[in-house]
Amino acid sequence: MKIGLCGTMSVGKTTLVNALRADFHFAHYQTATERSKYLMNMGIPLNTDSTLKGQLVFLAERSAELMMNKVLTDRTIWDVCAFTALAKSIPDHQKYDFEHTAMHLKDEYDLVIYVSPEGVGIENNGIRETNSEYRDQVDYQIRNLLELYPPKNLLKVSGSTENRMKAIIDHIYRKT
Repeated sequence: MKIGLCGTMSVGKTTLVNALRADFHFAHYQTATERSKYLMNMGIPLNTDSTLKGQLVFLAERSAELMMNKVLTDRTIWDVCAFTALAKSIPDHQKYDFEHTAMHLKDEYDLVIYVSPEGVGIENNGIRETNSEYRDQVDYQIRNLLELYPPKNLLKVSGSTENRMKAIIDHIYRKT
């Protein structure tokens, strides 16, 4: 399966992937987690400073993940498109083209897991944006994109990491 977690920043996507990676159900999965520090060090602008070139790099990473047979990743094309939609430096016509191109990949995911920000505070890791208003805007964009371009299999999770893991494992093994 190709499983992607999506959601705004600082909702525990990376924490959840790392916890799932330790579970025997996911022992044979390749995992892909946050690479923001690496990308920032390459000079790629993140968050509100995003550029078209930077977003294309993020989209290329998502494409590469979708070439793996069994992958569990903490980012999806919906996340990338949400940040692109909010980028001030990217003209609207480029945002439109980007979104429509990216969404050609949506059916490559076997399962998309939306991770709700409900009840989760913003953690400052020195890289991510900590503005709660921007975080809410990203979440709104992601939810809107999930409605406009629904994945073939969507699970919404909230609560503690343990509750999220249980919901994911129950969902996957109930479906098979």
